[in-house]
Amino acid sequence: MIVDLRSDTVTRPGQAMLAAMMHAEVGDDVYGEDPTVAALEAEAAELLGHEAAVFTPTGSMANQIALQLLVPRGDELLCDEKAHVANYEVGAAAALGGISTRTWNAPGGRLDVALIEPMINPPNPYVTTTRAVAVEHTHNIGGGTVQPLDELRALRALADAHDLALHLDGARIWNAHVATGVPLDEYGRLFDTVSVCLSKGLGAPIGSLLITDAERARRGRVIRKRLGGGMRQVGHLAAAGRFALANNIGRLVEDHARARRLAEALGPHGVCDAAQVETNVVLLRVPRIAAVAEAAAEQGVRISVLGPDWGRLLTHLDVDDAGIEHAIKVLGDLIAD
Repeated sequence: MIVDLRSDTVTRPGQAMLAAMMHAEVGDDVYGEDPTVAALEAEAAELLGHEAAVFTPTGSMANQIALQLLVPRGDELLCDEKAHVANYEVGAAAALGGISTRTWNAPGGRLDVALIEPMINPPNPYVTTTRAVAVEHTHNIGGGTVQPLDELRALRALADAHDLALHLDGARIWNAHVATGVPLDEYGRLFDTVSVCLSKGLGAPIGSLLITDAERARRGRVIRKRLGGGMRQVGHLAAAGRFALANNIGRLVEDHARARRLAEALGPHGVCDAAQVETNVVLLRVPRIAAVAEAAAEQGVRISVLGPDWGRLLTHLDVDDAGIEHAIKVLGDLIAD
């Protein structure tokens, strides 16, 4: 038995999704003629409460298009120190967008608006001007953290008061929606741009979307082309995204339950806190975790190593209850040793 808990990106499309891909109606998307892409973009935009969306091959591209739309070259983005846009996109904001970044400390990845206001630089000739704030929701490295709705509303009010734009890195916004019951459009309308991922918990093989207003979407397509993201008969991939939106959001509750089961079973070993598991991410604190991961892999359980003494487990649609119990047995024995 192989139980791959490294990430929810390792999922593979099932037969029903493959059938939807095979039978998709396609056209040339660079010409704006792929009907399946157009349908996906319209559906996603409506879900998040915006006018338009742009289909991209990756979440990093969707994020970087958004940042270039919101922050002029030489100006500044604020985000937390563990944010994906600052740590896991290979310096793209600076290298490709000419964007300066400053960060605040966010234990557990949780948003605290009180930390942001003192950081804002208004336009002046001596310092970098702050133009936008990015928030990750749920927060990956924070442990699948769900950002409180009241704090997101407070951030919107702060942004409006200082004429700032807001970007939501919502790669796992679906998990937040399922965990809280907050409508997707209620989250989406608080932000000027939103990126969402189809290839994580929703199980599509590829694809993300930048969601925003119609004018930014128009300009975003130009940036997408500049970044090499112009695609042709991509409706076959968009069909997987449409299937994911229609069928795989509600089932995320199963992933959350399995993550809690993992955390509750491993918690007595002192390596994680089940009370902090809000969605599908379990963070582990284990001495010599690389050795534990290697030994677990030999028994069919794969985990992600993030540092010398910490790692991560993510549940997803390709891991069932039997897989979770196998992982608990293997990891529990290894940690106890």
